[in-house]
Amino acid sequence: MLVIRFIRTGKRNQPFFRIVVTDKKNPPQGGRFLEILGFFNPLTKERKLKAERIKYWLSVGAQPSKSLHNLLVSEGIIKAKKIDVHKKPKKKEKEKEEVKEEEMKKEESRAEQRPKEEKPKETPQEKPKTQEEKPKEGISPNQPEAKREKEERKEKEEEEKKQK
Repeated sequence: MLVIRFIRTGKRNQPFFRIVVTDKKNPPQGGRFLEILGFFNPLTKERKLKAERIKYWLSVGAQPSKSLHNLLVSEGIIKAKKIDVHKKPKKKEKEKEEVKEEEMKKEESRAEQRPKEEKPKETPQEKPKTQEEKPKEGISPNQPEAKREKEERKEKEEEEKKQK
């Protein structure tokens, strides 16, 4: 299959491209091409194209590369829409969810590795509680165990006083 594409020539940091017709299997560098159809200098935006020869090779069945296709469209040699050359594919929703799950696992492992003193206090959201779930009056579930025990002792003492 024949292709019309760029072949890079020029020094390092000074790109210069020839536009050639070659077989698709041939490497992009080297002298194996059928015909030179023009050149393109991206630094100076200078370009010279042999429009008649390009149209001939397109009519024979040669396919332009994506970048060259865009150049031919901007020059007016072909009438078509430009092709997105550098467009990155979008991540699927599943991949995004997997990434989020991995981040959550990393955060949890970091939280477990912190010393207990540095852990932030978590405040549970207030929910309407049934009678079974309600804690005893005066004791909140957020208080440390030592304070809870003291309050439980006080309640027991008060109950004993009431019974006497």
